[in-house]
Amino acid sequence: MSEIIQPDEQNVQEKALQTEQVVVHRTVEYEHKAAGFWIRFWAYTADILILASIGMLIIKPVFRLFSLELNNPVWYAPFSLITALLFYAYFVLMTKFCSQTVGKMIFGIRVVSKNGAKLTWGTVLFREWIGRLISIIPLNLPYLAVAFTPKKQAIHDFIADTLVVHESVYDKTEKHVYEHPAVAKELQEQNVF
Repeated sequence: MSEIIQPDEQNVQEKALQTEQVVVHRTVEYEHKAAGFWIRFWAYTADILILASIGMLIIKPVFRLFSLELNNPVWYAPFSLITALLFYAYFVLMTKFCSQTVGKMIFGIRVVSKNGAKLTWGTVLFREWIGRLISIIPLNLPYLAVAFTPKKQAIHDFIADTLVVHESVYDKTEKHVYEHPAVAKELQEQNVF
């Protein structure tokens, strides 16, 4: 018959304590705070006022100087095409070269890529041209997505994988990593050659 050997009670308690201990590593990260609906609305309003001013101060006088028609109601009228071209060129070029329009500069917000990379031409064109066309067509309703999404993204932000963030306001996030010392020690011992 075989004997059952009982381990020392103190060793059993030490092993139990060792297996019950969990090491918690806390790291604090700061990330730019997402710009919400209202600040983006006011920045867009400032941009529209700037574009309307350019239209009234430059484009309309040129049309009047050459006796061109301004009030043609069709969408493909020269005045409509030039103002649409100005609208999209303004948003595309300002976003590509400055990461923000003048309205966004006034309110201290900017467009950033979700992965942190520099904005590419493809990203900017999808966001500012194709994405805005999609957002504008059904009565500007897709812009309301900013108010209800966790990272305050509009439809054109989802299309281009971008975010609009505050330049100098940050959110603090804490990450907790739980480590079990016995498991970590076993893993280290297994990786030794």
